Amino acid sequence: MKKMTWRLAMLLACVLPTVANAGEVSVAVAANFSGPMAKLAEGFRASSGHTLKLTSGATGRFYSQILAGAPFDVLLAADDDTPRRLVNEGHAVAGTQFTYAVGQLVLWSALPGVVDEQGAVLKTARYKHLAIANPKLAPYGRAAQETLAAQGAGEAVAGRIVTAESIAQAFQFVVSGNAEIGFVALSQVKVPGKPVQGSYWLVPPSLHGEIRQDAVLLKRAKGSAAAQALLAYLRSADAKALIQGYGYR
Repeated sequence: MKKMTWRLAMLLACVLPTVANAGEVSVAVAANFSGPMAKLAEGFRASSGHTLKLTSGATGRFYSQILAGAPFDVLLAADDDTPRRLVNEGHAVAGTQFTYAVGQLVLWSALPGVVDEQGAVLKTARYKHLAIANPKLAPYGRAAQETLAAQGAGEAVAGRIVTAESIAQAFQFVVSGNAEIGFVALSQVKVPGKPVQGSYWLVPPSLHGEIRQDAVLLKRAKGSAAAQALLAYLRSADAKALIQGYGYR
């Protein structure tokens, strides 16, 4: 009995300091990255003891919320411009911005055989609605808009575009059938180890601006060891491998 008590005491001595120093990080996550981030949160908690409070949405809306004082510690944006603006405007910590992922845009349908491998479906009558994230709020929406222009498909899609607030909502429009096809992030349809469901066209990066997604430490969390630990974890080999598994470059 005494031996078991001693072992328990030693175990608690090792565990309790970690628990005592654990913190919670409030993270604003670009909608396209919500799936991978949920998995990363598990690994981060296991390795550090810190927990994450995740809120997903459109990067442009997060920018407005942060300016209004929203209590976020870290921003994982869908672009690199928003974190840069926050640093320049004094709302984020200089020197903490870095690229955690480079996104890939796809034209996707939940049904097989609808979207061809060249995206030629855009100029056909095989669909009634095309879902696109709001270009003013979502970088993937801007990339979709640039792709349509590069393909000369503006006239073909006129009157058929359904604008979503975020890339997550654009994805839901397609899943629900409210739009037969839609521009979404590859990470939304690609699950590591599983084939992509439906049909899709992987949009060549040359047709739109690079979707460089940056992270940044926000000013309110400047002294937070947990928030800084999260940024370090996102740069680790394990995190990078998981991110690439979801289709990011």
